[in-house]
Amino acid sequence: MNVYSQAREALLTPDPTLKVERTLQLRSDWEAGRLRLDRCPVEAIAVPGRPDRPELVLPRNLKKRKLSTPEGRAVLIHALAHIEFNAINLALDAVYRFQQMPTDYIADWLRVAAEEARHFSLLRQRLHDHGVDYGDFPAHNGLWSMACKTDHDPLERMALVPRVMEARGLDVTPGMITRLETLGDSETAAVLKIIWTDEVTHVEIGNRWYHHLCQEQSLDPETTFYALVDQHMPGGLRGPFHLEGRRQAGFSETELARLQAQDATPALHSSSGSVA
Repeated sequence: MNVYSQAREALLTPDPTLKVERTLQLRSDWEAGRLRLDRCPVEAIAVPGRPDRPELVLPRNLKKRKLSTPEGRAVLIHALAHIEFNAINLALDAVYRFQQMPTDYIADWLRVAAEEARHFSLLRQRLHDHGVDYGDFPAHNGLWSMACKTDHDPLERMALVPRVMEARGLDVTPGMITRLETLGDSETAAVLKIIWTDEVTHVEIGNRWYHHLCQEQSLDPETTFYALVDQHMPGGLRGPFHLEGRRQAGFSETELARLQAQDATPALHSSSGSVA
């Protein structure tokens, strides 16, 4: 077995339970040294393996429900589970697609894939606790849309998925944890604490490989990053920003200051860039 074709197989697996199993097995096989590094043909993947449900709609068409109600909390958990399901695919695609990258890169993104799979399973269990399942509510496709936009260049992928889309989770999750604890949902809050801690590491991995690629190409990381943001995300990045979480994930003080300055511009508060 080779790691790239196995990553592709897991990526294209539609059944969520089987995708989780294959992803965890892939990481285990890699750690045990059972996988070869034989490159395979890489193709564009417009739609990764996913079940027929949830129905995918535009973000503006998602109905908002009060978090103070059990249904509202189930909808929130479902949205987070959908993010984690997409994050499994993103990590697997990062391995399959960018076969020119070093073996340490493979190890990092297989770790991310396995942890995202565990996150999805934890959230899916919380859905079951609410009497629903993944697919019972609509969702949007923002994360995979960015994957398609960056499928030609690992530098762009590292810049715009971990450092923008996933980093947004670092900003918003602490507030969700506090809100859920206030509402007495300590079980979901505990799951989000696990996810937030792991996501700091995931964003750090993306940060590290982004800087590695910039160094290889003699590019200034900050100038390159904001040029890519301007190209792909007109309107800029959405705040507020969780500075300590981003600091732990490898954002420089210069970057954090620039983010804060951007967040002070009213127009940027309504811009896209959130994972949810």
